[in-house]
Amino acid sequence: MTVSAAQGTAPGSAAPESLVWEPNGAYNLKGTLGPLQCGAFDPAFVHHLGAAWLAFRNDDGATTLRLEQRGELRTARVHALAWGPGARAALEAVPTLVGGDDDWSHFDNPDFQAALPELARKGRYLHPGLRLPSTGRMLDAGVRVILEQKVTGIEAKRAWRWLLTRHGDAAPPAPGAPPGLTLPPTAAQWRRVPSWDWHRAGVDAHRSDTIMKAAAMASGLERLAGVSSSERVTAALCSIPGIGAWTAAEVLQRTHGCPDSISVGDYHLAAYVGAALTGQRTDDAGMLKLLAPWSGDRQRVVRMLYASGFRKPTYGPRLAPEDHRHR
Repeated sequence: MTVSAAQGTAPGSAAPESLVWEPNGAYNLKGTLGPLQCGAFDPAFVHHLGAAWLAFRNDDGATTLRLEQRGELRTARVHALAWGPGARAALEAVPTLVGGDDDWSHFDNPDFQAALPELARKGRYLHPGLRLPSTGRMLDAGVRVILEQKVTGIEAKRAWRWLLTRHGDAAPPAPGAPPGLTLPPTAAQWRRVPSWDWHRAGVDAHRSDTIMKAAAMASGLERLAGVSSSERVTAALCSIPGIGAWTAAEVLQRTHGCPDSISVGDYHLAAYVGAALTGQRTDDAGMLKLLAPWSGDRQRVVRMLYASGFRKPTYGPRLAPEDHRHR
């Protein structure tokens, strides 16, 4: 991995902070960052004119970050530009953010590959450039995942977009940035969201209460970004009322790039893994038993199953979104 930092000048602006990161081996920026985007209309993460634009805060302040891959799969470089008070800190974290700390050498070892299910090998063959990203932003990830509890993806994405649009701040200005790029609310801003706005966003009392509790513990929550033990982070997250194993696993996948974090309790995952590995649906216990031979890399295996293109058979109508906003 190679990192070079400099200051470059973008048209019509003061010189932004800049960095070039060169990965070792194959790399795919868009595929790597995919799990961090909350739908195609996420106000805090926008693909625009060939680049990924992210808006967030760190200890130094707000940042607008532009990430662009140049070169092909095996000659890739990530060019990063950042604006705002938190720009320098954001660039220092770019290699971790884009999967630079995620080591697939063990997974890609021929002996390990030979022991993998066929679909997982296929997924890795088709997508050798995927890495697991790590944001380190606990509250942002936590709120986004809590909004996804026990609802459809459509409902969760709409709620995230609605709440950020009305309660987030505009991202630091940057030339060429997509219109409407928005910072996720701070802990204080989340605590000020009135009950009627949660209702208008389609968020029930259980999820809004859980977000309020997480926001009230934001300083302690953010310290978990520096804890490497997934067991300790999971235990700390699950100590917050309303957060269980599924939410903790989904957060860890985004904040720590955890290669073994499995979303037990997911509406679809156990059935999907069972169908992919045995041709039969299974439950959470069955899924964990099936994935046990690859303990330590279970999330990588799941990612590669999805990357293979396999889709489980469907036998009935999908879960339909419910709209309680006008009741």
